[in-house]
Amino acid sequence: MTPCMARRTALRMLAGAAIAMAAVPTGSAFAADHWPSKPITLVVPFASGGTTDIIGRAVGQRLGEALGQPVVVDNRPGAGGTIGGALVARANPDGYTFLLATVAHTMAPGIYKTLPYDFQKDLEPIGMVALTPNVVLVNTSIPAKNVQELIAYIKANPGKVNYGSAGIGSTEHLSGELFRSATGTDISHVPYKGGAPMMTDLIAGQIQMAIETSPSANPHVKSGKVKALAVTSAKRSPAYPGVPTVAESGVPGYEVTTWYALMAPRGTPEPIRQRMSAELAKVLKQSDVQKRFDDQGVTAGDMTPPQLAAFIKTETTKWTKVAKDSGAKAE
Repeated sequence: MTPCMARRTALRMLAGAAIAMAAVPTGSAFAADHWPSKPITLVVPFASGGTTDIIGRAVGQRLGEALGQPVVVDNRPGAGGTIGGALVARANPDGYTFLLATVAHTMAPGIYKTLPYDFQKDLEPIGMVALTPNVVLVNTSIPAKNVQELIAYIKANPGKVNYGSAGIGSTEHLSGELFRSATGTDISHVPYKGGAPMMTDLIAGQIQMAIETSPSANPHVKSGKVKALAVTSAKRSPAYPGVPTVAESGVPGYEVTTWYALMAPRGTPEPIRQRMSAELAKVLKQSDVQKRFDDQGVTAGDMTPPQLAAFIKTETTKWTKVAKDSGAKAE
């Protein structure tokens, strides 16, 4: 074989190899095409029985049905949701670990000196799951029928009214701090490891008030175990007929919305993120899911990943300022 012929043969072999390699899908594309091939873990960063857990299990079940693989809820409570957040941020971005993030994750930067991860940089948005107002609740022994009477009672009993939360840095915590600063009242924070144990103590009278999420509050308000004085949204909630907003109760500008969003570790393949986002949108449009949300004062989410990313940035700025103004810090 002449040198010229050998060179042409070598070039043909290289070209053939290049074509063969081009026909083989890349690792991420191959993974996305075969995803999911095993159960998916949904990390819920608060204790079982609370609102985050309730929403996570309801949506997780429907996502599992749509994807053909179980979505297994893994409760990782602690540190205002940041333990669960850090776990997912460090997880393998292979599409088998997701986080049900909450507004608490945008509150954390304002109250913790350091965090083991960066919520906006280490996680990628999939979609908004749900939004809900909080509810100003008091133990039935508190002689207040509205927010103004509650404020008067607190001022007449300085240092004797404690409010509970699902943990340091939780939405209940910052909602309480915002209430304290907006009303000039002396209330003390009692953190719990989740909304369920907090509610148990509120009913028992171990704490006197809480500003709890609507789904967790709803059954106890209906049963008469606690009293609902106001909702924290800009408008009244259909789930609480006759209950005014905090703002219209004489605390202008007070507004808190608790939200829940699906997030993935940074680096999760785009086709997987797109598929999960699309399936989530379909689940949230199911009539029975919407009815279940409506009954508990919850609004189904409707945001694209870019919209959610912008929303998270705005929320982080807002709650960092609230934490600074109120002086709220992780003990």
